[in-house]
Amino acid sequence: KSMEKSLSQIFLFLTTFLQILFIRQSHASEYTRHPPRPVILTPHKGPDSDPQQVHISLVGKDHMRVSWITADKQSKSIVDYGKEPGKYEASATGEHTSYHYFFYSSGKIHHVTIGPLDASTTYYYRCGGSGPEFNLRTPPSTFPIEFVVAGDLGQTEWTNSTLAHVNARDYDVLLLPGDLSYADTQQPLWDSFGRLVEPHASRRPWMVTEGNHEVEIFPIVYLRGFKAYNARWLMPYQESGSKSNLYYSFDVVGTHIVMLGSYTDFDANSDQYKWLEADLAKVDRSKTPWIVVILHAPWYNSNSAHRGEGESMRKAMEEMLYKARIDLVFAGHVHAYERFTRVYNNEADPCGPIYMTIGDGGNREGLAMTFENPSPSISLFREPSFGHGRLRMYNHTHALWSWHRNNDSDSVVGDEVWLESLSSVTACKETLVGPASSASEKDEL
Repeated sequence: KSMEKSLSQIFLFLTTFLQILFIRQSHASEYTRHPPRPVILTPHKGPDSDPQQVHISLVGKDHMRVSWITADKQSKSIVDYGKEPGKYEASATGEHTSYHYFFYSSGKIHHVTIGPLDASTTYYYRCGGSGPEFNLRTPPSTFPIEFVVAGDLGQTEWTNSTLAHVNARDYDVLLLPGDLSYADTQQPLWDSFGRLVEPHASRRPWMVTEGNHEVEIFPIVYLRGFKAYNARWLMPYQESGSKSNLYYSFDVVGTHIVMLGSYTDFDANSDQYKWLEADLAKVDRSKTPWIVVILHAPWYNSNSAHRGEGESMRKAMEEMLYKARIDLVFAGHVHAYERFTRVYNNEADPCGPIYMTIGDGGNREGLAMTFENPSPSISLFREPSFGHGRLRMYNHTHALWSWHRNNDSDSVVGDEVWLESLSSVTACKETLVGPASSASEKDEL
């Protein structure tokens, strides 16, 4: 064991050195980053049998998946739950998995689906038949509903600041457009991240999609990638007809959320493209007036960081999203905040989605400070600050979007705009012949 530990430490040192060298070489000439804050390493302080890294996710209409890890390989994949503390009226058994990555061996990774659950209800639960009690609240069954959007989180002091601001006000579901732990092949950082977010992710469902930092391909040995991500952050892809955990969809309170994969095939012949086409065709806008898309590499971006990296995906899929009258597209990757007007094919269009970049959760690489100057006409607000966003769907027709800047101890609203669902705009409901005519943001909102 001591030999394995020594080899593991050597491997972690070498990969860290190579990644730092790569980051410096690839980013130095592109843009200047704001100094990041230190990485936080979060240890597990309980016994091996205690659950750690607990997080929950939505599964179907009235179920949730509880995921956690135990160092004890004998722990059971069981969740007891009820509506009163310490009183568990129901129990569910699930599945477990584990994985190896070079000299690293994961703990036992448990995934248990519980339900059916009542809406807007607090449930108390424990994992594995013993240990600490957790609590969660299910989303409502009717409007309003509030989403938090936070991308490129990482595990730094900025991350802690973002999560504190998120938790200072209630919400129903958190949406994360990729780049979770920034482990970058250093598997213990996945464990540390899971422990850091547990107080938040164990209470409200966290719905995530992958970013480039989840890929973790290593030449010759690990060519397919996403080994840790797929094992740890299981999402309801099968329930949405997807063949991959890297893209899926789900419905909650009149909103259809589509989580796309920027780092798996997306051309017209790909499984993802065909799945998306079928998925959007099933949406009944009279019952589900809002459609929101989450992905990692932005299709529209006026920052010097990662320019053009989402362009091939945009060319492959943008027309499909436009014809489906997608309301909003959120991306991460660029470590800054930017809001565009409604856009289609690089031009303002009243029936196109509003594109937003929100990759400012708190990553260790710092902020992307340099924007194109002058600002393109379709970009309405941009700022390189850490923060998070809130999307509150009030009813079938109107929602409020606000971006909250991290200002140390305070969360400051830096940008705010009312949105109207495209399903309620008569001109956008008409049969498509060609791209709709352009309009200013005042006309569209």
